[in-house]
Amino acid sequence: MPRWPQGTSSGFGKRLVLSALKRGDFVISSSRSSKLPADFPQSPRIHHIVLDLDSGTDEIKKNVDEAVKIWGRIDVLVNNAGSVLPAMLEEGGTMILQKQLQTNLFGVLDVTNAVLPHMRARKSGTVVFSGSRSSWRTDVPASVDLSSVALGECFAVELEPFKINVLIVEPGGFRTEGMLTTPFYKENPIPDYDELRTRWEYIFSRIPGTQRGDPAKATEIMVDFVRSEGVAQGMLWPLEKGIALPVFLPLGQDCEDAIKEKCDLVLDACVEWKDVLRSTDFDEEK
Repeated sequence: MPRWPQGTSSGFGKRLVLSALKRGDFVISSSRSSKLPADFPQSPRIHHIVLDLDSGTDEIKKNVDEAVKIWGRIDVLVNNAGSVLPAMLEEGGTMILQKQLQTNLFGVLDVTNAVLPHMRARKSGTVVFSGSRSSWRTDVPASVDLSSVALGECFAVELEPFKINVLIVEPGGFRTEGMLTTPFYKENPIPDYDELRTRWEYIFSRIPGTQRGDPAKATEIMVDFVRSEGVAQGMLWPLEKGIALPVFLPLGQDCEDAIKEKCDLVLDACVEWKDVLRSTDFDEEK
């Protein structure tokens, strides 16, 4: 029965725990704090650890190595933890990006690198990376989400010889706890952005509780894909077809719409500027 570790104190993570436990799996849950919500799942098949993605490579490796001993192995790594710090790029600058990248990219890389030796030794495992609809749209969180997606794509190529699958999940708007509650960064306000920032603040304030997505349904589908059962019954992972690619799992019609919109935009540019973009090869190569 698969052993799952993940960031699980709320949101998708907490619901993933419920779904995995329902199917008889063993779970290593993790969060920054040992204090868990009162409604957190209770089971002899779940063990909670404190794991701070900002604690550094060595500390994370030590914690992961100890976590492996709990159930004897890790079959599935779900990189689910993260943070959102909304800001205008010029106002927040590298400071805001560094804060988000430390948790959402470098911390994810540290955890993944700590788990991989155990998976490589068994030549088996699944690593899940979390992007979002935002990776197809434009804002600071989008650039961070896109980095996580790129990380997953790179790992899919590097891990192919070791039979380790990669799943990239990209949810749209889902009604989870604590989303978009962090206020906009305003410590370096630039008056030229006042109107745009105010508009984004208003949009963000209207989102919580109105998202169309049901996170319980989404996490059931995620577990189906990892286990190749339910809605994913009979699905072949790219590695089973000899292809070093991840499986992409967009969730929600709003995410589907964002992906199609971005793809259409790029494809339209390729068509419109076809002769120009093809004119850059050396003449003898044509």
